[in-house]
Amino acid sequence: MPGPETRIVELRVPGLTGTTGESLLDAVGTVEVAGDGVGRVIRPSDRLRRPAPGPVLQALGRSVPRTLEGYLWGSMTSGGAAKATWALLFPFSLANVAHWMLPPVPEGSRAAGVLGGVCRSLLRLAGLLLTMLLVGQLAVVALDLFATQCLAPGTGCLSAVPDSWRDPVWLRTAAGLVPLAVVILVLHRVSGTNWTVTSNDVAPRRGELPGDTVRGGTDSPVLRCLHAVGALATVALLALGGPFHVPDALGQLIIWICALALVLATLVTAAAGVRELRRWARRSVLTFAALVPIAVIPFRPQLPSGSNSTVEALGAALLIVTVLFALLLIPAALLGRRTWSAQPKRLRPWFGGWAAAPVLVLAVLLGSGFGAGLAIALRKLAGASRLSLPDSYTPMTMLWGAGLVLAAVLGTIGFAVAVPLRRFRRGIPEIVKLLQEKDEKVAAAAWARSAWERRHLHHLAFGVVLGMSVGGAALLVARFGFRTLPGWLDPFSALGVLALGAMALGLLRVVYTAATKPGRNRHLGALADLVCFWPRVAHPTVPPCYALKVVPELAARAKEHLAEPNTRVVLAGHNIGSLLATIAAARLMHGLSEDQRARVGLLTAGSPLQWGYQRAFPAVLTQKSLAALSGELDGRWRGLARGTDIFGGGVTTWRHKVVDGKLLGDGYRPGGGIGPLDVAQPGPTGALVLGGDHWLPDPIRTTPATRRWAAGVLGHNDYEVDPEWDRAVAMAAGLEFPATPSRPFGEQVPLFPDLPRFNLNFAR
Repeated sequence: MPGPETRIVELRVPGLTGTTGESLLDAVGTVEVAGDGVGRVIRPSDRLRRPAPGPVLQALGRSVPRTLEGYLWGSMTSGGAAKATWALLFPFSLANVAHWMLPPVPEGSRAAGVLGGVCRSLLRLAGLLLTMLLVGQLAVVALDLFATQCLAPGTGCLSAVPDSWRDPVWLRTAAGLVPLAVVILVLHRVSGTNWTVTSNDVAPRRGELPGDTVRGGTDSPVLRCLHAVGALATVALLALGGPFHVPDALGQLIIWICALALVLATLVTAAAGVRELRRWARRSVLTFAALVPIAVIPFRPQLPSGSNSTVEALGAALLIVTVLFALLLIPAALLGRRTWSAQPKRLRPWFGGWAAAPVLVLAVLLGSGFGAGLAIALRKLAGASRLSLPDSYTPMTMLWGAGLVLAAVLGTIGFAVAVPLRRFRRGIPEIVKLLQEKDEKVAAAAWARSAWERRHLHHLAFGVVLGMSVGGAALLVARFGFRTLPGWLDPFSALGVLALGAMALGLLRVVYTAATKPGRNRHLGALADLVCFWPRVAHPTVPPCYALKVVPELAARAKEHLAEPNTRVVLAGHNIGSLLATIAAARLMHGLSEDQRARVGLLTAGSPLQWGYQRAFPAVLTQKSLAALSGELDGRWRGLARGTDIFGGGVTTWRHKVVDGKLLGDGYRPGGGIGPLDVAQPGPTGALVLGGDHWLPDPIRTTPATRRWAAGVLGHNDYEVDPEWDRAVAMAAGLEFPATPSRPFGEQVPLFPDLPRFNLNFAR
């Protein structure tokens, strides 16, 4: 029971787009009080930049002291030239994300376990082929487009280069290999970069809780070595004329065999999932692989171009692996269905657990499209449109042109037709009438748009990916079956050239802007925040996972405060910060004593946990684990949600319906379990409290003069402005009980539990 010296520590965790300390704590100024400069713990500051106390919390019939802290982690995903270039690794990151989207393996199902293992092997293969394809496409630009064609004597391309440098072919070949070596070195260095964690993680001790699988140790030095070796061997093969051109000279043949053997060995080793290889062995293989492209330099003038055959071979292998993965994922998802078949439809995994397949397809499309777009854009910038590109780039331009048209059509149907039609058919929803005292029409329009996007935006993305997949299959049949491409596709090819060139140039421009003007890199940071959450498994060449640092350090900071017996800690997260706070709360449940666990609370605001992450990553955030965490917290998990929020929603309740003017629903019940909840009760701030979720009116009602005001539809922003925030913090701290039909005004925990109980809510 709380005593007279009770105080609350509210530890806030931001979401996307590089939140500043001032906006996180809603303060004029902040000061750093702990951290290592990368993960920073901040508090509000006074004019002398000293830590200042936070606003008091009205609970226990008095003002309870509150310490306001925030954990800033945005510098892990944005800021500086190095992090800006991580955007170029987005296709690799998607392939890695696909691993975490695999369906769960039911207990005792050997078939599901075998299928899961095969799917993970195919993902590793796809990741390795993506690296080789990207390096191969860069080799097309460096070795073929520029070193062989553009820098040839008499071309007039890049006139600033003197003729004396153009004549020695070995010099041009070496000049083409240098940027490729730099790229491969950078990729290898990125794959070995990790954040320094200042606190130890907690091992699972209390059953399954959310995020138990998001831990370190999944990275493999062997996989990093394989990607570097495969990239070097790809460069050598392309320079030797491709994998299907067998050289006649003995020296060339030996080098060709070595390069091809390296490629095949890396593919087999990646598929087998070998994780242990001594350091000297890895270094020896890397050194040998680095010497193979160098040995090609003397023979380059005698060899034909291998650009087309190399790119086509890698593309064909990647296509086969992707199709196999998509096919094998179907029975794996069907076997895993029994783990979620009892759940409501809107809580089940996207596409029945098959969502990893379109994500991998998207990674392949983006990876191949970026390489083709880069070559097209650089050829245009160099003013050398007469330079030839691989024949496989023509179907790629057609495919992306058609994909752009399809995305525009589906987007128009969705946003210009479906959303207004939904608004017209449903009118003003009953829940909006319950929440809003005024501005019902404005709120209803925002509800309609956000609800449609949360429910159907992934369908829109899947439709584009599916359409491009079908179009790609048709183009392959036309090219290799009929040996020709229809002429009516030429406009799509022209549009695709513009789209791919714009994508490559636009991405490079965003990277440059983010590197030179860190204050304008929010969109790039948001992209990195989404894909860098997950540890490296399927692809090593992705940015380091920030969750492996943030979660243990959040839990360690909370434990520091909980060492004081009168302190209660509330982890409050917004957007992705809510996911970090949820996993950190689960770690605390694993590692704390019973007394300390009772003083931990969780507040999520604008969280995509239920409608997004729980459905996209069903093996990481199972309903069973979330229900277990809710039971551990015993009513101290509170979620703030707005129906107008595109990115956030309810986290502890579902199946909402209004019956006789009352909001009903199912959700996590106090003390554990899942089932129907008591009728939602209106709070003093105008919010409807159903189970652990607080549905807020938006626009907000008139706030007290002691709080900052924000006008209009707020959607995903400014949750802390709503007066319900403080009430939710008090509930998460265990200082106030939520309202129920038998306790319509709620109840606060008694200040002195040993004395006779008096009504502490008389002020209401």
